[in-house]
Amino acid sequence: MTDLFQEPEDATPLTPDECEGLRLTWVTTRADLNVAEQDNIDKGAAWAYRARKPDLLTVEYVLKLHKRMFGDVWLWAGRYRRSERNIGIAPHMIGVQTGQLMGDAAYWVEHRTYEPTELAVRVHHRLVFIHPFPNGNGRHARMMADLVLRRLGEPALSWGGGSLSDITELRRAYVDALRRADREDYDALIAFSRS
Repeated sequence: MTDLFQEPEDATPLTPDECEGLRLTWVTTRADLNVAEQDNIDKGAAWAYRARKPDLLTVEYVLKLHKRMFGDVWLWAGRYRRSERNIGIAPHMIGVQTGQLMGDAAYWVEHRTYEPTELAVRVHHRLVFIHPFPNGNGRHARMMADLVLRRLGEPALSWGGGSLSDITELRRAYVDALRRADREDYDALIAFSRS
């Protein structure tokens, strides 16, 4: 039996149809998948950081960034999920809620509603809460937050300074901070993002 689709206990499992969307035949273990996804994420980051002042706070950019980060690995990259999950909103609401978030974020930037780190963390949290994609939501949301900070002339966040892909104390602290943010308490997530 392969460990290819064994997710950490707090991660959202893929449906069988989503698993069929794997593009790479050489990926046969979870370690292979992690390497392939990280390589694709690195390419996506290079693309995102090279771009000249893209209009970040749009639904189109949210989708395009996800495709750039995961499109070499997954056929469904850059497309909203279509199935219910143990986290996130109902699939039929994803487009509406993502559009509302981007509108809110643009307002926050324009009116300096929050200091830059809190603004970026709030964008990150809402994207994770919406959970628009079958996989890669946290990684995508962290990159979106860092790109927003870059646009504001601020440095990227450290997000705990380690890998959040495996079950570790670091990942547990991150998930706990996200759950507190679900209750409008952003202090732990802001502190985690800076640590």
